[in-house]
Amino acid sequence: MAFLLGGPYYHMQGRAGNNVGRVVKGRNVFGMRPAKSNRPPSAAQLDVQMQLSLMAGWMSEMSGFIKIGFEDYDSEMSPWNAALKYNLANSITGVSPNYTIDYPKVLFSRGKLAQGKNVVMATTVDAQLDFTWSAAVPSLKVGAGTDKAIFVVYNPSKQEWDVSSGAATRSSLSYDMLLPVDWSGDNVQVWCSFLSTNNKEVSTTQFLGATVVQ
Repeated sequence: MAFLLGGPYYHMQGRAGNNVGRVVKGRNVFGMRPAKSNRPPSAAQLDVQMQLSLMAGWMSEMSGFIKIGFEDYDSEMSPWNAALKYNLANSITGVSPNYTIDYPKVLFSRGKLAQGKNVVMATTVDAQLDFTWSAAVPSLKVGAGTDKAIFVVYNPSKQEWDVSSGAATRSSLSYDMLLPVDWSGDNVQVWCSFLSTNNKEVSTTQFLGATVVQ
Protein backbone atom coordinates (compact mmCIF):
# COMPACT_ATOMS: atom_id res chain seq x y z
CA MET A 1 0.00 0.00 0.00
CA ALA A 2 1.28 3.47 -0.87
CA PHE A 3 0.49 6.83 0.75
CA LEU A 4 0.45 10.20 -1.02
CA LEU A 5 1.49 12.94 1.39
CA GLY A 6 0.87 15.76 -1.12
CA GLY A 7 -0.10 16.02 -4.79
CA PRO A 8 0.41 13.22 -7.34
CA TYR A 9 3.80 11.53 -6.77
CA TYR A 10 4.69 14.07 -4.08
CA HIS A 11 6.16 12.27 -1.08
CA MET A 12 4.67 8.96 -2.07
CA GLN A 13 5.71 6.25 0.38
CA GLY A 14 5.24 2.58 -0.43
CA ARG A 15 4.28 0.68 -3.56
CA ALA A 16 1.43 1.43 -5.94
CA GLY A 17 1.39 -1.01 -8.84
CA ASN A 18 4.86 -0.83 -10.40
CA ASN A 19 5.61 2.53 -8.77
CA VAL A 20 7.69 2.69 -5.59
CA GLY A 21 8.25 5.78 -3.49
CA ARG A 22 10.38 6.38 -0.42
CA VAL A 23 11.87 9.28 1.50
CA VAL A 24 15.66 9.40 1.85
CA LYS A 25 17.14 12.16 4.03
CA GLY A 26 14.03 14.27 3.61
CA ARG A 27 13.91 13.87 -0.18
CA ASN A 28 11.24 11.95 -2.06
CA VAL A 29 12.78 9.24 -4.25
CA PHE A 30 10.50 7.73 -6.88
CA GLY A 31 11.19 4.78 -9.15
CA MET A 32 9.84 1.66 -10.80
CA ARG A 33 9.51 -1.68 -9.10
CA PRO A 34 12.21 -4.05 -10.37
CA ALA A 35 10.88 -6.69 -12.74
CA LYS A 36 11.06 -10.30 -11.61
CA SER A 37 13.23 -12.69 -13.56
CA ASN A 38 12.74 -16.41 -13.98
CA ARG A 39 16.36 -16.92 -14.97
CA PRO A 40 18.63 -18.45 -12.32
CA PRO A 41 21.23 -16.04 -10.89
CA SER A 42 24.60 -15.98 -12.58
CA ALA A 43 27.85 -16.84 -10.78
CA ALA A 44 28.63 -13.11 -10.53
CA GLN A 45 25.19 -12.39 -9.02
CA LEU A 46 25.64 -15.18 -6.50
CA ASP A 47 29.02 -13.73 -5.53
CA VAL A 48 27.41 -10.33 -4.94
CA GLN A 49 24.69 -11.94 -2.82
CA MET A 50 27.28 -13.78 -0.71
CA GLN A 51 29.31 -10.61 -0.16
CA LEU A 52 26.23 -8.58 0.70
CA SER A 53 25.02 -11.19 3.19
CA LEU A 54 28.47 -11.38 4.79
CA MET A 55 28.95 -7.63 5.16
CA ALA A 56 25.39 -6.77 6.19
CA GLY A 57 25.30 -9.50 8.82
CA TRP A 58 28.69 -8.55 10.21
CA MET A 59 27.99 -4.80 10.40
CA SER A 60 24.48 -5.09 11.82
CA GLU A 61 25.63 -4.68 15.44
CA MET A 62 27.18 -1.32 14.48
CA SER A 63 24.08 0.09 12.78
CA GLY A 64 23.51 2.70 15.49
CA PHE A 65 26.93 4.30 15.06
CA ILE A 66 26.85 3.86 11.27
CA LYS A 67 23.66 5.97 11.19
CA ILE A 68 25.82 8.87 12.41
CA GLY A 69 29.09 7.83 10.83
CA PHE A 70 27.82 7.70 7.23
CA GLU A 71 25.16 10.41 7.44
CA ASP A 72 26.98 12.71 5.00
CA TYR A 73 28.62 10.12 2.75
CA ASP A 74 25.98 9.97 0.01
CA SER A 75 23.02 12.34 -0.20
CA GLU A 76 21.05 9.84 -2.29
CA MET A 77 21.34 6.91 0.14
CA SER A 78 20.56 6.11 3.75
CA PRO A 79 23.64 5.95 6.02
CA TRP A 80 23.28 2.16 6.31
CA ASN A 81 23.16 1.65 2.55
CA ALA A 82 26.04 4.08 2.06
CA ALA A 83 28.15 2.15 4.57
CA LEU A 84 27.28 -1.12 2.85
CA LYS A 85 28.18 0.35 -0.54
CA TYR A 86 31.56 1.57 0.68
CA ASN A 87 32.54 -1.56 2.58
CA LEU A 88 31.36 -3.95 -0.12
CA ALA A 89 33.64 -2.13 -2.57
CA ASN A 90 36.64 -1.83 -0.25
CA SER A 91 36.51 -4.16 2.75
CA ILE A 92 35.96 -7.71 1.50
CA THR A 93 38.77 -10.06 0.57
CA GLY A 94 39.11 -13.68 -0.51
CA VAL A 95 38.00 -15.77 -3.45
CA SER A 96 34.48 -17.09 -4.00
CA PRO A 97 32.94 -18.68 -2.04
CA ASN A 98 35.46 -18.03 0.76
CA TYR A 99 35.00 -14.30 1.29
CA THR A 100 36.13 -12.66 4.54
CA ILE A 101 36.14 -9.19 6.08
CA ASP A 102 39.29 -7.16 5.38
CA TYR A 103 39.41 -5.59 8.85
CA PRO A 104 42.07 -2.88 8.23
CA LYS A 105 39.98 -1.41 5.41
CA VAL A 106 36.61 -1.30 7.22
CA LEU A 107 35.01 2.07 7.90
CA PHE A 108 32.16 2.62 10.34
CA SER A 109 32.37 6.39 9.88
CA ARG A 110 33.63 8.81 7.27
CA GLY A 111 33.70 12.53 7.96
CA LYS A 112 35.56 15.81 8.22
CA LEU A 113 36.36 15.75 11.93
CA ALA A 114 40.06 15.33 12.75
CA GLN A 115 41.21 11.78 13.40
CA GLY A 116 43.03 10.84 16.58
CA LYS A 117 46.71 11.78 16.53
CA ASN A 118 49.34 9.24 17.58
CA VAL A 119 46.76 6.77 18.88
CA VAL A 120 48.52 3.88 20.65
CA MET A 121 46.93 0.68 21.97
CA ALA A 122 48.44 -1.45 24.75
CA THR A 123 47.49 -4.68 26.54
CA THR A 124 49.05 -4.71 30.00
CA VAL A 125 46.07 -5.58 32.21
CA ASP A 126 43.82 -8.64 32.06
CA ALA A 127 40.66 -8.13 29.95
CA GLN A 128 41.49 -4.49 29.24
CA LEU A 129 42.77 -2.35 26.39
CA ASP A 130 44.64 0.86 27.20
CA PHE A 131 44.60 3.72 24.68
CA THR A 132 46.66 6.92 24.57
CA TRP A 133 46.72 9.72 22.00
CA SER A 134 47.64 13.37 21.43
CA ALA A 135 44.98 16.06 21.75
CA ALA A 136 46.29 18.35 19.01
CA VAL A 137 43.97 19.06 16.08
CA PRO A 138 45.73 20.08 12.81
CA SER A 139 45.07 23.72 11.92
CA LEU A 140 43.23 22.81 8.71
CA LYS A 141 41.02 20.22 10.38
CA VAL A 142 37.73 20.48 12.30
CA GLY A 143 37.82 19.30 15.91
CA ALA A 144 37.83 20.20 19.58
CA GLY A 145 39.04 18.84 22.89
CA THR A 146 35.44 17.99 23.77
CA ASP A 147 35.08 15.52 20.88
CA LYS A 148 34.04 12.08 22.11
CA ALA A 149 36.38 9.14 21.58
CA ILE A 150 34.74 6.00 20.16
CA PHE A 151 36.57 2.66 20.43
CA VAL A 152 35.23 -0.40 18.62
CA VAL A 153 36.51 -3.90 19.43
CA TYR A 154 35.47 -7.03 17.56
CA ASN A 155 36.20 -10.58 18.73
CA PRO A 156 36.15 -12.86 15.63
CA SER A 157 36.35 -16.14 17.56
CA LYS A 158 33.25 -15.26 19.61
CA GLN A 159 31.64 -13.07 16.94
CA GLU A 160 30.99 -10.42 19.59
CA TRP A 161 31.45 -6.66 19.75
CA ASP A 162 32.34 -4.22 22.49
CA VAL A 163 32.01 -0.47 21.92
CA SER A 164 33.07 2.37 24.16
CA SER A 165 31.05 5.38 23.10
CA GLY A 166 31.99 8.75 24.54
CA ALA A 167 33.52 7.52 27.80
CA ALA A 168 36.54 9.75 27.09
CA THR A 169 37.07 13.03 25.21
CA ARG A 170 39.83 14.04 22.83
CA SER A 171 41.43 16.12 25.59
CA SER A 172 41.48 13.13 27.99
CA LEU A 173 44.54 11.78 26.14
CA SER A 174 43.93 8.26 27.46
CA TYR A 175 41.25 5.67 28.11
CA ASP A 176 41.27 2.22 29.71
CA MET A 177 38.59 0.03 28.17
CA LEU A 178 37.33 -2.94 30.15
CA LEU A 179 36.45 -6.00 28.06
CA PRO A 180 34.47 -9.14 28.90
CA VAL A 181 36.53 -11.37 31.18
CA ASP A 182 36.10 -14.39 28.91
CA TRP A 183 37.87 -12.50 26.10
CA SER A 184 41.26 -13.03 27.76
CA GLY A 185 43.52 -14.87 25.35
CA ASP A 186 41.39 -13.98 22.31
CA ASN A 187 42.63 -12.08 19.28
CA VAL A 188 40.57 -8.91 18.67
CA GLN A 189 40.33 -6.26 15.96
CA VAL A 190 40.25 -2.61 17.07
CA TRP A 191 39.14 0.70 15.52
CA CYS A 192 38.57 4.24 16.78
CA SER A 193 36.73 7.39 15.71
CA PHE A 194 35.96 10.79 17.19
CA LEU A 195 32.50 12.32 17.40
CA SER A 196 31.53 15.94 18.08
CA THR A 197 29.46 16.71 21.17
CA ASN A 198 26.37 17.44 19.06
CA ASN A 199 26.77 14.14 17.16
CA LYS A 200 26.86 16.03 13.85
CA GLU A 201 30.53 15.68 12.89
CA VAL A 202 32.55 12.47 12.86
CA SER A 203 36.08 11.47 11.96
CA THR A 204 36.95 8.78 9.44
CA THR A 205 37.47 5.44 11.19
CA GLN A 206 41.05 4.52 12.11
CA PHE A 207 42.10 0.87 12.30
CA LEU A 208 44.36 0.44 15.33
CA GLY A 209 45.30 -3.16 14.59
CA ALA A 210 44.81 -6.64 15.98
CA THR A 211 45.93 -7.66 19.45
CA VAL A 212 45.62 -10.53 21.90
CA VAL A 213 43.69 -9.64 25.06
CA GLN A 214 45.63 -10.35 28.27
